[in-house]
Amino acid sequence: MSRPDGPPPASGELVPGVRRIAVLRANALGDFIFVLPALEALRAAYPEAEIVLLGAPWHAELFDGRRPGPVDRVLVVPPGPGIRAAGPDEPAASPEDFLAAARRERFDLAVQLHGGGANSNPLISGLGARVTVGLRAEDAPPLDRWLRYVIYQPETVRYLEVVGLVGAAPVTWTPRLVVTDHDRAEAERVTGRAGRPRVALHPGATDARRRWPPERFAAVADRLVTDGYDVFVTGSAGERELTSRVVAAAREPVRDLAGELSLGGLVGFLAGCAALVANDTGPVHVAGAVGTPTVGVFWVGNVINCATPLRARHRPIISWTLRCPVCGADCSRDIYPDRPGDGCAHRESFVTDVPVSEVLAALADLTAGG
Repeated sequence: MSRPDGPPPASGELVPGVRRIAVLRANALGDFIFVLPALEALRAAYPEAEIVLLGAPWHAELFDGRRPGPVDRVLVVPPGPGIRAAGPDEPAASPEDFLAAARRERFDLAVQLHGGGANSNPLISGLGARVTVGLRAEDAPPLDRWLRYVIYQPETVRYLEVVGLVGAAPVTWTPRLVVTDHDRAEAERVTGRAGRPRVALHPGATDARRRWPPERFAAVADRLVTDGYDVFVTGSAGERELTSRVVAAAREPVRDLAGELSLGGLVGFLAGCAALVANDTGPVHVAGAVGTPTVGVFWVGNVINCATPLRARHRPIISWTLRCPVCGADCSRDIYPDRPGDGCAHRESFVTDVPVSEVLAALADLTAGG
């Protein structure tokens, strides 16, 4: 193990005798999509091992035994600072009880794909695995094998580098999520059988600074309906106020699906769409992972980390705003929720400079002949 202030160790050797692997990734939907290539690399490197995802309740819903993929099983990790927030009406859970149960699993390898490690590395170390590996920011304790966490790096590449420390070479650079018959059946029950081609709009995002104005989504919807598409607005139940603003601003008929689909149903629905227009948030990454063309509205800093580098089926539209629209603070370093650039705490949209015409041109390019 390296000194806390020294360089990280470089090792790409396979860990011998691995039968069970714990992988911590308990944050949001888009965040999970980013680690799918790393999970596939682990599966290829350790084909006989069981891969157990330490995640949130929604991960257990997504991998409920019906979805093929690199995750064999989900252990729900308790809410905690820097790990995950508690869901609505979620019962309290003891971190000590969780760790005691996890240690009984006798993990051979514990992989931290969760973030900088200030909170997650102690959890990984507490699992009692033979070998620990992951990321490490300056305020985080080291693991047996680790890489320095640096803010600006494509997320899929970041996690592929981590699993490379234990000999897991990339088998794909592109996240892939299997769509099941159950996903498609739920989507059809909710939305009916498709007639005209469909386009989905997703106006939500956890951070308001990543939200394109609802009126712009409505203008896109109007053009799409005129061009022969059925348009649906997606969102969680908590985003109904936002999705209803899009529907109200549209002159053409648009259907609001907020709160009507489970996560699997959303996967099935997006897989059947001709395209998705969305902010930089979970559904745009899910759509890409199921093969649906996307037009994403991204702040320039987040393009580096989150936007797919592929252009055959995807168009990230870039906002070049670098200063807070309210106070003028320089936010060029980043606008991640926990690091709002030079102390600015405002949450006004940073992506309002993206014009409707650019989004429509990207859509026309992606759907030409479709």
